[in-house]
Order: sequence, then structure tokens, then C-alpha cells
Amino acid sequence: MSKKEKAPKPEETPVKENNIPDDDDKLDIQKSVLEVNREFQKKRQEEQERLEREIEEKRVAKEKQKREEYEKKLLEEKKELMRLKQGLIDESETIHEVHEEAVILTPWQKFRNFIYHNKWWLGLAVIFAALAGFLIYNLATKPNPDVIVLVMCNNNAVGNESELEDYVKQFTEDLNHNGKVQVAVYYIPIAEDIYVNFANGSDTKLTTQLESADSVIVIGDNSLMKLFGPDDDVFVDLSESFPHSKHFRNGKFYLQGTDFAKKIGIEDKYITYDMFIAVRKPRKLLYADKDDMQETYDKQFPIVEKIINDLMANE
Repeated sequence: MSKKEKAPKPEETPVKENNIPDDDDKLDIQKSVLEVNREFQKKRQEEQERLEREIEEKRVAKEKQKREEYEKKLLEEKKELMRLKQGLIDESETIHEVHEEAVILTPWQKFRNFIYHNKWWLGLAVIFAALAGFLIYNLATKPNPDVIVLVMCNNNAVGNESELEDYVKQFTEDLNHNGKVQVAVYYIPIAEDIYVNFANGSDTKLTTQLESADSVIVIGDNSLMKLFGPDDDVFVDLSESFPHSKHFRNGKFYLQGTDFAKKIGIEDKYITYDMFIAVRKPRKLLYADKDDMQETYDKQFPIVEKIINDLMANE
């Protein structure tokens, strides 16, 4: 072999520079890190659960111990109480009478305490007191006339626009002894149409006044007489007291042709031919007995006599 000929070089294996791992090595390293982290989290969770179980077991054991101690204490106190009741012992070392310290309240606190514990009764008392006060005030301020004149006809001039109260007052005394003379006029219009009377409440008012003993003096006309039957004996015969006057018909004193309009401050045209003054006869009523009406009659009949004498003065 010639010297120039060189021996063949062995096949060289490539060398990895700086020991840098290839892709397969990287996957193995990443996988191992994830597994380690997962195992660490698992152990941490198991440790946390173990600690929580220990805490819960301690809590349950502590509550059980407290309950057993309390039950034991109750049992001991029960036994001690039985010994006291049986007279085996004079006093107990475990059962002690507790005396609460008395609380001193101020006057304002006592007042508030009273209000709080009695608020319902106080509320009812206030309601009844207010009602009683209203009734007393209503009775005290309610007009109490000595005489009531019932104007029962469809004549607004006489019933509302005249000076009838002042005229009758001239012949009235203090009959109820309240220190003053009062006259009231109750005007109840009576129309020929019964539906109008119903709408105005005239029927109800008429029945109320004719079935009570508050007044016996009536000023009316034919519309009032139509409401009574032929057998209704409602009014007394005034002609017996004035036998010589031309103004009496059927026991009633008729006002046309007298000075009645002038005396109550209205025109003569408002006094129709059928208007009259009458006095109700005492009898038993729906809202009063005969004695009550007789008492009213005895007080008011002299007033009617004075009115008729005054109206007949110029005859």
C-alpha cells in the first residue's frame, strides 16, 4: 500500500451541541411536571379534608361533652331538689335561690310602661270618651225651643220667608225654664204629587212630627187634610172657645181675611182661602203616650188662644 493512500475515516456520529434536548425529551419533562403538580394538589386537598374532619370531630365531641355535663347537672339538681322536698337536707349547695335586683324606674319610665301595657284599653277608653263628649256637646248645644209650630202646607212664604217665629214668640213664655224664650218653625211642604213628597222626604217628616208629642200647633191647608181619613179625629174644635167668630170652620181657625200676613211680614196673596191654624188633640202616639202629648197641649194651647185673640182684635 502506498503511503499516500490514507486509511478510511470511521463514520462520525453527530454531536448535540450544549446538550439541548430534542422535542421528545421536552414532552417527557412537561408531562412529569404536570403529574407532580397534580399529585401535589391532590395531597393538599386530602390534607385540607383531613383537617376539616378533625375540626368537626372536635366540635361534635365538645358539644356532646357540654350536653352530657348539662344533663348531669340537671340530674344532680333534680336529686338535690328531691332531697330538699323529702327533708333529707335543709339547704342545697347546688341549688341557690336567685334574687333579682329591683329595677328603680323614673316617673317617665313608669308612665311609658303603663301606656305600653294598657294601650288597647286606653285606646278604647279614648274612643268612648270622645263619643261621650260628642253626645254631651250635642245635647248641650241642641236647640230646645219652648214652642214648635208645624207648617204643613205647600207655602214657602209662610214656612221659610216669614217672621212667624218672632210673631209667636210674643205670646210665648219660658216653658222649659232654660232662661230664654225660643220658638221654632218646622216647615214640611206637602205637594199634590205623592212622588214629589217622597223625593223631598215630606212623608217621613210628616209621620215623625205627627207621631211625636213635641208640638200641637199646626198651620195647614186642604193638602194636609187630604192625608187624613174621614174618621181621623186629629184636631180639637177651637170654635168651642170662640163661638162668635166667622173665621172658624170645622173647628179650625182660617187665616184669610185676618192680619196674619201683615203680622208675619208677608203679602196677603200668600194667605190662601184654605189656610188655617189648628191644635192637635192629645192621644197615644207612636213615639209618645197620651200623657206626654197632654202635657204639651196644656202648655201650648194658651199660646194659640192668644194668637187667635190677637188676629180677631180688629173684627
